[in-house]
Amino acid sequence: MSAPQQVLDRWADGERLFATALGRLTDEELDAASLLPGWDRQHVVAHVARNADALGNLLTWARTGTETPMYPSREARDAGIAETAALDAPRLRTELVAATARFADAVRGLPGGAWAAPVRTLHGREVPATEVPWMRCIEVVVHAVDLDAGVGFADVDEGVQAAICEEVLASWERRGETPDVVVFAGDREWGSGAVAVSGSLPAVTGWLTGRSRGEELTADGDLPALPRWM
Repeated sequence: MSAPQQVLDRWADGERLFATALGRLTDEELDAASLLPGWDRQHVVAHVARNADALGNLLTWARTGTETPMYPSREARDAGIAETAALDAPRLRTELVAATARFADAVRGLPGGAWAAPVRTLHGREVPATEVPWMRCIEVVVHAVDLDAGVGFADVDEGVQAAICEEVLASWERRGETPDVVVFAGDREWGSGAVAVSGSLPAVTGWLTGRSRGEELTADGDLPALPRWM
């Protein structure tokens, strides 16, 4: 047993997409703002690096059976991101490559039986280890867009975009925060609320993930304010 090949392929494509976005930026441009409020591009890259190690911890948990959380605490998570973001640009790029390689080694080295092992996400949700590469895929795809380097959701496979939209809606449902909308993107539909919202799949993905204000969408009422996704 292992993670489904489709998931592994999507994760690999996501890593390449993030590398493409980062490769378009000069070292000097890493100091500029990202699409995430309060974070410059350095912080986005730092988070993606530390996330690789955090998800690697979950694979260690699955492999050894010893509880190994993503981060010791939220404070430790934030401190790790801040420390990594303070590196100079060449060292930051090197650290990202190293952390990504460590995670890839952990994926390749996980024994077949360990993929079914239960682990817990940062938010306390229990999932099988098979979901960990998909969790990484979401991180690198969305944060590739956040780098604001000419990579957008239109550059992402439609199946991945749709799966991200489903992930967002599922997270709201788990928290009891589902907005009162039904969203249409081509022949895809999510939700069952009173306000109908429609647009292209990249526009819908950007809006649901909080990366756009929905300027490219149409609605039969006012666009509602959406809950935070993560």
